[in-house]
Amino acid sequence: MAQSYRIELLTLGNELLLGLRANTHLDWLGGELAAAGLTLARNTVIGDDPEEIASCFREAWRSGEIIITTGGLGPTTDDLTRETLARILGVSLVHHPPTEAALRERFAAMGREPTPNNLKQTYLLEGAEAIPNPNGTAPGQWLQRDGRTLIMLPGPPFELQPMWRDAVLPRLRRAGYITEQCGSLQIRTSGVGESRVETELQPVFDGYPGRLQVAYCAHQGVVDVRLTSVGHSLSQEEITAIGEVCRERLGSGFVGFGDPSLAQLVLRGLRERERTLALAESCTGGMLASAFTDICGASKVFAGGVVCYNNDAKIQILDVPECLLQQHGAVSAETAVAMATAAAERFDTDYALSTTGYAGPSGGSDAYPVGTVFLGLHAPGGAWGRRLHYRGNRGAVQQRTVHAALDWLWRFLNEEDAADV
Repeated sequence: MAQSYRIELLTLGNELLLGLRANTHLDWLGGELAAAGLTLARNTVIGDDPEEIASCFREAWRSGEIIITTGGLGPTTDDLTRETLARILGVSLVHHPPTEAALRERFAAMGREPTPNNLKQTYLLEGAEAIPNPNGTAPGQWLQRDGRTLIMLPGPPFELQPMWRDAVLPRLRRAGYITEQCGSLQIRTSGVGESRVETELQPVFDGYPGRLQVAYCAHQGVVDVRLTSVGHSLSQEEITAIGEVCRERLGSGFVGFGDPSLAQLVLRGLRERERTLALAESCTGGMLASAFTDICGASKVFAGGVVCYNNDAKIQILDVPECLLQQHGAVSAETAVAMATAAAERFDTDYALSTTGYAGPSGGSDAYPVGTVFLGLHAPGGAWGRRLHYRGNRGAVQQRTVHAALDWLWRFLNEEDAADV
C-alpha cells in the first residue's frame, strides 16, 4: 500500500482575515491535491504578523511532511513569509542572480527599473530552489530539509495556479510523493440537492468500506462528489467504474466527470448542432453573458447579448411592446419570453435566453416577492417562460438565476437529443 503524507497548508494575508479576499487557495489546492492522490490535513489562515506566522509554521513543521505556504512573498513591508521562515529554520536568505535577472527583464519590458523593495524578492532560503513565476515578480521556493518538504508560493491565484501545475506537481512526482497508482474522480451534478445526491449514491459507496473516501461540496445549484482511493487501495480503473455506476443512478442530474461548467456544456452542445445563442438580461446584469465569454472560442456559438435594465431599454433595444410591460410588468413570464424572442431576432440566432426578476433587497410585490425571477427560452420549436424563486442576498439570487438559465438550456438540448433517438 502506498504511503500517505500529512500536508499542511498555511494561507497568509490580512486580507483573508479581514474578508477582503476569499480563501480560494483552500478549495483549489485541496482539489488539486485530491486529484493527485494526496489529502490536505489542515489549512491555517494567518495574518501578516511575524509572531503568528512563526507560531503556526512551527506547529505545521512539527506535524506535517509537506508544508505549503501561500502569500507573503512580495515586495511590501507586510510580505513577511520569506524572512520569518528563514529565521525559524535557522537559515540565511541567499541572493539568487537568475531571479534578479528575470525580474529586471520583466521591469525593462514595462520601461521601468525595479525599486529596492522589489529586489528583496530575489532572495531564497538557503538550500531552496526557485520555482519560476512567469506571471509575477515573486518566485516560489522549494526546500527539502529534515525529512520534510516546504513549498512557498505567492498569493495571487493567477500566479499560483500555473506555478503549481507546471512546476510543483512535477517536482512532487519526482520526489516520490505522487504515484501513478492514484485513484480519484470528481462527479459534478446539477439541479439535485446535496441530501438527494447522497441518498442516491450512498448505496454504491457502501460497497467499498474503508477503501473509498467521499467528499461532497455544494455550490449554487451544483453538487460535486469527490471520490478518492484510501491508501491507493483502488486503482483509477476501479474508481472510474464506480463513477459510471453513479452516473446511471443520477440520471439527468449528472453533469460530467471533473469540473465542467454548464456554460461549457451548452456551448459544446450548440457547436455540435451548428446552432447559435443570444442573451437578453435584466436582473443578472451581464453575468450570464460573462459565463460564456469566460470560455475561449465562445464566439463560434455565442453571438452576443444585451442588458436591458429598465423598461425604456427593453422597449428601445429589444422592441418589447410597451403595452405588454404595462399589462404584465417587467418581471413576468410574458416579458421574459418577449425578451428572449427579441434577442434571437436581433442577433439572428437559433436559441436565446433571458432573465428578469427582483434580485433584492428592494422591489417585489405580494404576488412577486423579492427573489422572484423569470427566465425566457427561445428555441427553433417555440418560446417558453419559467418562474423561479430564490432566497438569499442579491448576489446569491443573481448567481442562482444564471445557473438556472444554463441548467434549463442544457437540459433542453439533452431532451432534444433524446427525442431524436
